[in-house]
Amino acid sequence: MSTVKSWPAHERPREKMTEMGVAALSDAELLAILLGTGVRGKDVVTYARELLQAFEGIGGMLAAPTQELLQQPGLGPARVMQLQVVMEISRRYLAWQLRRDEGFTQPSMVRDYLTAQLRHQQREVFVVLLLDSQHRLLKYVELFHGTINAAPVYPREIIKLVMHHNAAAVILAHNHPSGVAEPSNADQRVTDRLKKALTMIDVALLDHFVIGSGEPVSFAERGLL
Repeated sequence: MSTVKSWPAHERPREKMTEMGVAALSDAELLAILLGTGVRGKDVVTYARELLQAFEGIGGMLAAPTQELLQQPGLGPARVMQLQVVMEISRRYLAWQLRRDEGFTQPSMVRDYLTAQLRHQQREVFVVLLLDSQHRLLKYVELFHGTINAAPVYPREIIKLVMHHNAAAVILAHNHPSGVAEPSNADQRVTDRLKKALTMIDVALLDHFVIGSGEPVSFAERGLL
């Protein structure tokens, strides 16, 4: 078996990164640098490619539950912790961006942040993004947790939270662990009820996102608000 060290310099992930920058690396090459070494009979890049194939891409791998990661040959507790650290760093970076003045001028950033927070959840979670008068992120709160099928949503708890943080606007989100992001009739009823409650205290409901395995669904874009 040839090793990465025996490859031409321009094909080695670290040397390629030094010469061309990190953006030039493929997902497998990025993962290979993170892992450092392969497993018996496989160089690190080949091993990284196989892991990405098993999890249907780098997003699926980073969002996978711990036990699922540990079932993969060569992924012990230390490597799994490395992957989880990368995921948490990405979440915190997105949150930092959203707290800056320009955060909510980029709807795709909000989608990315909510997807990173919710797609890996194994049960339904209902979250609230509390925003100031400039629509900057004040706080992300996982308010309700449900079974695999449903999360109870209580308007009075959201109102208390909004008033405690003196929020001027709100974005709601929840995940569908089934993977199907299409809003249900129950989702629409809850949204309508919360919008009415927030209107009573002069707080705007900007959007409600449903996160599944595909593209997140925006109530605002669908004209459901």
